[in-house]
Amino acid sequence: MQNPPPVQTTPSGVMAKSSTGLDENVAALLSYVATWISGLVFFVIEKDSRLVRFHAMQSLILSVVFFVGMIALWIAWVVIALIAGQISGVLGTLVGIVVFLIILVFGLACFVGWIMGMIKAFQGQYFKLPVIGNFAEKFSAK
Repeated sequence: MQNPPPVQTTPSGVMAKSSTGLDENVAALLSYVATWISGLVFFVIEKDSRLVRFHAMQSLILSVVFFVGMIALWIAWVVIALIAGQISGVLGTLVGIVVFLIILVFGLACFVGWIMGMIKAFQGQYFKLPVIGNFAEKFSAK
């Protein structure tokens, strides 16, 4: 895999400005703050900075995956727990606990990805989340 270009700095070591007027790292960080809303805003308004566009798209995709995944998992939890509960009360409880733990792990993984994205964005680094990062890189390059 080819490494993305390094973050551009001025000769004094200050971060380059994005087309929003903010430093690249600040704009990239802000694209994560309000989840999909800020990701979409920065992706649409940013014209110059590849770093900001990448992090904005990654934030947007992560938010969509989180929201859609949580809705799907909650629906699956209810349906599976109802079906298993009809077979046996104990089985319904066990299945409900297992699915709840899956939801918890998924939510925690998304939260850690969100925090890591913000940290790496503020550091001015490209940090690709598994699977999501590849899509973000592809869509932000256009």
